[in-house]
Amino acid sequence: MIKNDPMKFNYFSDCTLCPRNCHVDRTAGQTGYCGQTDSLAVARASLHMWEEPCISGSNGSGTVFFTGCALGCVYCQNYCLAQGEKGKNISIERLSQIFLELQQKKAHNVNLVTPDHFTPLIIQAIDKAKSKGLTIPVLYNCSGYAKVTTLKLLEGYVDIYLPDIKYMDRVVSEKYSACPDYFEYASLAIEEMVRQTKETVFDEVGIMQRGVIVRHLMLPGAAEDSKNILKYLMDMYGNKIYISIMNQYTPLAHVAKYPELNRKITDEEYDRLVDYAIEIGVENGFVQEGGTASESFIPDFNYEGI
Repeated sequence: MIKNDPMKFNYFSDCTLCPRNCHVDRTAGQTGYCGQTDSLAVARASLHMWEEPCISGSNGSGTVFFTGCALGCVYCQNYCLAQGEKGKNISIERLSQIFLELQQKKAHNVNLVTPDHFTPLIIQAIDKAKSKGLTIPVLYNCSGYAKVTTLKLLEGYVDIYLPDIKYMDRVVSEKYSACPDYFEYASLAIEEMVRQTKETVFDEVGIMQRGVIVRHLMLPGAAEDSKNILKYLMDMYGNKIYISIMNQYTPLAHVAKYPELNRKITDEEYDRLVDYAIEIGVENGFVQEGGTASESFIPDFNYEGI
């Protein structure tokens, strides 16, 4: 466990936590692709009602939004957060208190949003919170662009994994996220997540306690890649995992130089993808209704709960 690991500070002094392998000394204030030092930065901690039903339930998911991102998609829906424009530095102790405060607010889980680049610090916060009574599931909500070695640190700490799987096509992942190796890492990461969670468990009212939900956000003009992703997940895992097919892509101002992305998904495009999922046998799935592609689904990063 991290708390007993004498090498814990080396995770940041020569940072290779994510596939970017920046090798920067974050303890000395250097920043790599994620834009963050070894100081925790958080922009919001609150109950969130718009996750999948088995995550948000009736009380809400206890989302904690971390500043920075190692993926950096050109169409990012949380752009100001990913680019480091919003974020407040807090201590490990404060983060552990936030977890407990979310539990006191009756959150169904602690939902760590884009946590990858702070993983060793988050583990220490979970340890502290559990020693003071944290019992709700811990959920790791990430881009999918992760290293198995980093995910292995989380074994025994994370109950639910909620990764994206954005692309299979290397050209598309290079163009929009500057990582032609995205699928290579994401596929191995999901395999590790499934290994750790072992099975899907729900409580008596249908709230997930353990398991994996893989999200796929459909992008304009990428229908074939979306189909390939769903086929891969079904061939690899069948209905052992849950798949969330999302239509909420919202074109924001920063995609202006990518005209093909400067529109929403049409109902027809999304319906064809959902029909394809049904055709190949997806049973454990979530779909979104029309009208979800709206900026109202993008949180206000106003430091609530921090």
